[in-house]
Amino acid sequence: MNKTELVAKTQENIDINVSKKDLTTIVDSVIKSITDELIAGGKVQLVGFGTFEVVERTAREGRNPLTGESLHIGASKAPKFKPGKALKDAVKNAVKNA
Repeated sequence: MNKTELVAKTQENIDINVSKKDLTTIVDSVIKSITDELIAGGKVQLVGFGTFEVVERTAREGRNPLTGESLHIGASKAPKFKPGKALKDAVKNAVKNA
């Protein structure tokens, strides 16, 4: 599902009349808000859905798969999503019923 499809599906699921243009602006704003919070070092917890947070990866040694040569991989930060129990259960039950 891409963003256009997400907006269309969301429009089907709400009980108020909102244009696709306005709903796209809302979706963009939610994504930007989550991104801004992660950049600031915080986390976003949506109860029942999941938690977005930043994890720090330490520097480590790796290997070039072609040459086998050892190389240094620097420390980095990466976004992480941990699904909530309600989301896990919904997916698990949907698979069983499919």
